[in-house]
Amino acid sequence: MKLALELAVKGKGKISPNPMVGAVIVKDGKIIGHGFHEVYGEAHAEINAFKNTVEDVSGAHMYVTLEPCSHYGKTPPCADKIIEKKISKVVIGSLDPNPLVAGRGVQKLKDAGIEVTVGVLEEQCKKLNEVFMKYIEHKEPFVIMKSAMSLDGKIAAPSGESKWITGEKARNAVHQLRNEVSAIMVGVNTVIKDNPELTCRLEGGRNPIRVIVDSNLRIPMNSKVIEGVHIAKTIIAATESADKEKISLLESEGVKVLITKSKNGRVDLKDLMIKLGELKIDSILLEGGGTLNFSALEEGIVDKVQIYIAPKLIGGETAKTPVGGRGIEFLKDAFKVKNLTTRVIGEDILIEGYMERGEI
Repeated sequence: MKLALELAVKGKGKISPNPMVGAVIVKDGKIIGHGFHEVYGEAHAEINAFKNTVEDVSGAHMYVTLEPCSHYGKTPPCADKIIEKKISKVVIGSLDPNPLVAGRGVQKLKDAGIEVTVGVLEEQCKKLNEVFMKYIEHKEPFVIMKSAMSLDGKIAAPSGESKWITGEKARNAVHQLRNEVSAIMVGVNTVIKDNPELTCRLEGGRNPIRVIVDSNLRIPMNSKVIEGVHIAKTIIAATESADKEKISLLESEGVKVLITKSKNGRVDLKDLMIKLGELKIDSILLEGGGTLNFSALEEGIVDKVQIYIAPKLIGGETAKTPVGGRGIEFLKDAFKVKNLTTRVIGEDILIEGYMERGEI
């Protein structure tokens, strides 16, 4: 199963909104085949494992990170192929929460007389597909709030200069994440101040959809996210109070304007998540400024945080921090993060954790 997990990760960034899945076939104590889901819409891990076998698989055992599908989608059911190939035992990491599968794959295998074991390295298998699990169960995107700061918690100098706080390796890691998620989201203030492209700079990388939270459509028409819609799709989230002429102008440039409910005069972020989910956006990298980050935390849309810490001290009472807004009044109300992990990336430290809501 460990090998199956290692294989599954190879599909990252290539198979969304499908889950990452790896499969290994074992016979007489040796591995005779393995595969993973490589490209969205093409063969699943189990089928690729069969294609890569070096001998007859009848009577063999299959280890797969996610319950084999039992329905026709873009490809035929993997459970049927497993039965056809006369596999004698299937070891599954985690069940598939997709209502089209949800135990049906296991039952189909059992009905065919195949021994089935479920739950081997289950937590690792679920974490591998945390984006898929949330999207399938809640129909909303998995949101990763990413920020970079100095040792003393500043995201920019008092002058506003912010390039670059972290080193090159950390920045490359962020672009790798941009390559993997469906969308990247920022507030309009970031666009006005920095005029970013919000693209993936990796060679052969995939540009995420750009989501700009802009309640009253203040975005300049010469912004790179507008002028570059041929490079990556841009969605601007606004409220019903947005200027209709500006909406028409933006749409004439190929920008999609998404009208959401209003909350305190601003885009209702919870409603925005529902609408983005309906557009089949399953994951979002939130690279907002302090104001948007606080609003996202306050509205409970953040699932995971990634904070890069650079070995620098900036100082300055007016220098901005990763989370701004009005803040919380009492420490007991602080947003809690659990399951923290740390690793060194180049000269910087990356701290990752999950918001304490019991969803992950």
